[in-house]
Amino acid sequence: MAIHRKDFMLLLKPYYWVNIILTFSYVFCKKTNFICQYIFAPTEKTCELDVKELEILLFLMIVVMIRTRKAGSVTMLAYLSSSFLYTKGANLLLWFYADVRFGLLFTALVIVISLLIPEPTYSGPENVLYFRSLATLEEALKENKQHTVWLVCFYTVWNPMCSNFAPIFSQLSVEYETKYLKFGKIDVSRYPDAAKKYNISDASLSRQLPTVIMFQNGVEVFRRPTYDSKGKVYKFFFTEPNFKAAFDLNNVYNQCKLSEKKRNCDQGEKSKTQKKDKNA
Repeated sequence: MAIHRKDFMLLLKPYYWVNIILTFSYVFCKKTNFICQYIFAPTEKTCELDVKELEILLFLMIVVMIRTRKAGSVTMLAYLSSSFLYTKGANLLLWFYADVRFGLLFTALVIVISLLIPEPTYSGPENVLYFRSLATLEEALKENKQHTVWLVCFYTVWNPMCSNFAPIFSQLSVEYETKYLKFGKIDVSRYPDAAKKYNISDASLSRQLPTVIMFQNGVEVFRRPTYDSKGKVYKFFFTEPNFKAAFDLNNVYNQCKLSEKKRNCDQGEKSKTQKKDKNA
């Protein structure tokens, strides 16, 4: 798991440290003697974790390891973001197990914090066109389709893997965007007709989110993740090296730059010819 200096700086943002506090809230209260005696004394004989509590924590560790690995979380922040949902869920069970009142209070606290302190979104530079309907997407694909390559990300705002991939896609759009290589995104939770059109499941347990499709000459030529004739989805880890390799991004970029140069030369020759005709 890669750890970068900027990740540590981002950890200072309220979303991360507040959720880390929520993650360790139950164990901290149970293992800190004076807090434990004050909170659990009426219902607990000991401040040690019992068998049931240990089982919940063990199950949590297994779920977090499996889910974050499936999500392809390779940075510290991505790992944390994808695990917060499960750690808060486990804490909810533990607080309800201790006392229903504690469980209800923790539930209310999580809801309030989620509304007041949402997860930070990528705020860096990007050259991404956000499509507001299936019609605008199809219109863009038809425009100058003989020369333009589109990379379109189909995503949802609530999916952790989509959130993890968002900054990568934005950074690549700045690095590789040219006149004939364009980057676009469409939220399939808001525009489900786009998901239906391109056979992408937007269900809560979908393994197709995000999906990135490369369009050339106005038609689909490549996508990740892919699926077979029976609908089985082949998992793809949306890391920057994987994405560049799968979509052969360097070669596509060079070809688009050559097309741009050729088109500029052709237009220059055409202008010269027109000027000669006028002078004649």
